[in-house]
Parts: sequence; structure tokens; C-alpha cells
Amino acid sequence: MSDRQFLPTAAETDQLGERLAQSMPATAVVWLRGDLGAGKSSLARALLRALGVRGAIKSPTYTLIERYPLQEGEAVHLDLYRIAAAAELDFLGLEDLHGQARLWLVEWPERGGGSVPGPDLEITLETSGDGRQAELRAATENGQAWLATLSKLAGPGASS
Repeated sequence: MSDRQFLPTAAETDQLGERLAQSMPATAVVWLRGDLGAGKSSLARALLRALGVRGAIKSPTYTLIERYPLQEGEAVHLDLYRIAAAAELDFLGLEDLHGQARLWLVEWPERGGGSVPGPDLEITLETSGDGRQAELRAATENGQAWLATLSKLAGPGASS
């Protein structure tokens, strides 16, 4: 199951993040794919903000990981762009987070090897004219249920 959406403005990207938060299952892993500047961190920031994260939401480009308390549980945001091998993640203690994190947002997941959990939802962003094209693909039953709920909240420009 997949869904493609055109996001003509940054506000539309933020709205997608809000809809993802509104429709999110109890736990979820999201892999964020796309070139540099495609909007992965912007979408993650909008999703986290809609889940109630207050204060600064930093891109984990240099820290590799940022953790945010949620009303229930926590969110983990990883950006693996700067790593050369999955073994570099050993010192982050990701295995300890597997049972704690309610939401995983993983940018550049292919660089994490088996160190990051598999996705429920894969979101690929690419620039398209002045906006972005987002492709959302469910990778598990949890992801399929999420996309089905999300489609009920979809606004203009959404398509399946």
C-alpha cells in the first residue's frame, strides 16, 4: 500500500507531519528517504511538533541522534548521513531504545544496516518544481493501518 502527495509549499509539508501525528499508531518506525534538502528534517520536525514536543527540535545531522519526550513514551530521531559504516552506531545504545521509543524517525536508514529497526512506513521526499513530492509506502501491517487512517485525513493534493 502506498500514497503519493504533492506538497507545493513548506506549509503543506508541515500539514503532512500534522496528519501523520494525528493518525499515528501506538508505536511506529518511519524511514525518511530523499536527497539532501528534500525536506526530511522539516517533515520530522512538523511531526514531532504535532506530537507535542516543545522547545528546540534540532536536526541530528551532527549529533546522529536526538531524543524527545512525548506525552506517552519518547521519540528518537536519527540522521545517519554522516556515518560511513553501521558499526559506528554501536556507541549510541540503540538496542536499549528498542523497547522504550514510541516513534523512530530515521533519515538515511540504508546507512544503519541492521542497527536500526525496520520501517512501518517509508517516506521518500523529492523536490518537484517549487514544491516536494512525497511517496508514503507501508512496509508492515502497522504501516498499512497507519496509511489507511492517514488517507481519511488527507487534504487537497493527496492521492493513492
